[in-house]
This record gives sequence, structure tokens and C-alpha cells, in this order.
Amino acid sequence: MVKMRYKVNQRDLKQLDIEIDRAVDDSTEDSYEYFKSITPKREGNARRNTKYRESNTKAVINADYPYADRLDKGWSKQAPKGMSEPTLKFLEKTLKKKFKRI
Repeated sequence: MVKMRYKVNQRDLKQLDIEIDRAVDDSTEDSYEYFKSITPKREGNARRNTKYRESNTKAVINADYPYADRLDKGWSKQAPKGMSEPTLKFLEKTLKKKFKRI
């Protein structure tokens, strides 16, 4: 049997927690900007009505217009893959980069 002892530096642990929170917060805001940037733009209604809300437990990108579902399913030639899937891939890639640094 192998026994190990280790001591955790509480200050380092708090700093790591702060860095993780900051990376997640920055990434969700970056994802909103990315989502909005790939949203098709004809008259600007879709981009204008895409909003970002944040609470203590979650961040939400709200596409609040009647044809949002159609656009997200690739209806527009400007966004043939929609917006949600590419944004999730962008978020995953961004978080991987940020966590590698941490």
C-alpha cells in the first residue's frame, strides 16, 4: 500500500478558482459575440434581436425573433450550419485553449 500526503495552498486554490471563473465568463461573452457575428444579416433584425443574459448560474443567448429556429437549422445560405452548433464548437475550442493556460 502506498500512502501519500500533500498540502494544498489555499491561496493558490482560490487564485485557480478565480482564473477558472474568469475564463468561463470571458468565453461565454465571446461565444455570444461569435453567435451574433454568424447570424445571417439581411435587414439586421436577427442580429438586433439576439441578446445575452447572465445570471449567477447560467448565461443565455436568446435569439428572440419568429424565424430563429429556421435560421438555426440552416435555412439561410449565409449560415448553412445554423448558429448554435458552430457556436458550441467555438466555445469548446475557446475553453480548451484557456484551460491549457491555467
